[in-house]
Amino acid sequence: MRNELQEKQIGQTEWQNQQEQNAWELPENQPDQQLGCESSCTGTEAKTALKERQLTEETAVGVAELFKALGDPTRVKLIYTLLQRELCVHDLSEALDMGQSAISHQLRYLRNLHIVKRRKAGKTVYYSLDDMHIEQIFVQTLQHLQHM
Repeated sequence: MRNELQEKQIGQTEWQNQQEQNAWELPENQPDQQLGCESSCTGTEAKTALKERQLTEETAVGVAELFKALGDPTRVKLIYTLLQRELCVHDLSEALDMGQSAISHQLRYLRNLHIVKRRKAGKTVYYSLDDMHIEQIFVQTLQHLQHM
């Protein structure tokens, strides 16, 4: 089993590799003024490279929706609690000292965004994070806040 430091190092290395793969290759040896907003820069290779690598509207909306979901303290508490383990609505209600109706409402919202998933066992429905990406986003955010 990996320890926490190894996991952080592996995660950071993977993130750095991804950044290197996605790095925009700007033209070399160009004066800085060509990268500015002056009318003379309308035909630069940098502008073309940037335009070709823009997010689609659909992707931008998806990212905004994810961050909107993480912008609510109740949902943040739910996600943090589900980082610990899979739980049913009753247990989440007890852990967060909230009504089951409010918990169910927030879980439905998070489920529609594929942030949490559910598993039914008999009459009980258990909730957990949908995938490791959500955990990684959350852990990275917590680490960022510790450095502020």
